[in-house]
Amino acid sequence: MSEHLQSTLTLNNGIEMPKFGLGVYKVEEGQIAVDAVKIALEHGYRSIDTASFYQNEMSVGQGIKKSSIPRKDIFLTSKVWNSEQGYGSTLEAFERSLEKLDTDYLDLYLIHWPVKETFMDTWKALERLYLDGRVRAVGVSNFHVPHLERLLSEAEVVPAINQVEFHPHLTQEALRVFCEKQGIQLEAWSPLKRGQLLDHPTLVSIGEKYGKNAAQIILRWDIQHHVVTIPKSVTPERIIENAAIFDFSLTEEEMKQIDALNENSRSGSNPDDY
Repeated sequence: MSEHLQSTLTLNNGIEMPKFGLGVYKVEEGQIAVDAVKIALEHGYRSIDTASFYQNEMSVGQGIKKSSIPRKDIFLTSKVWNSEQGYGSTLEAFERSLEKLDTDYLDLYLIHWPVKETFMDTWKALERLYLDGRVRAVGVSNFHVPHLERLLSEAEVVPAINQVEFHPHLTQEALRVFCEKQGIQLEAWSPLKRGQLLDHPTLVSIGEKYGKNAAQIILRWDIQHHVVTIPKSVTPERIIENAAIFDFSLTEEEMKQIDALNENSRSGSNPDDY
């Protein structure tokens, strides 16, 4: 069967996760967020990524309820924020997220940032939630290799996901190689570098060959690098357009051309600052 919007990959615990989804960072609680989730689901998306820090979990839950898609067919991710970290406070934060999302389980729960003093205790809480069956998979976000090495030295459960900033200006090659060796799936946040790459001549030029825009070229590049990707949009046309990347493939040469755009530059914070 050819690859499509609902294609999945298998995480290290055997769970299937869609390769492509909707991110809702910086989407305010309210009707716009509800509609974005509902539209995405009704146009074939099956993965929604939120976080307690985004303060829109209630709207995400409402969008899921208002769609015609059963909860069991949706892969729902949330994250524990920095100020909520620690063993007991993470367990409490998880309950708050479930309540807001109006669901009785999560498909994936992540540590949002590697807060040095607390992330090991936070991970112990995630392991408990996982072993108790409250969440189908657990993982981390924004972890560099040293953070992962420390985590793995004590962890009972290997993270299923590491969600990091990843785009043609930040290709994270060493981290990708490390995660692959450890069986940790990489997931891209800010795959479009917050819109900063949409006019890049290399991407525009490759796009012209396929009748695609620069955003679609980047998202296709993610998929071909076996990186899960969750572009954010609230515009119905853009939500649909972003997902129209399964009807073409980039050549090996084009993949290398895009890889060569790396500048190790970030649009967000550096995890080493936490």
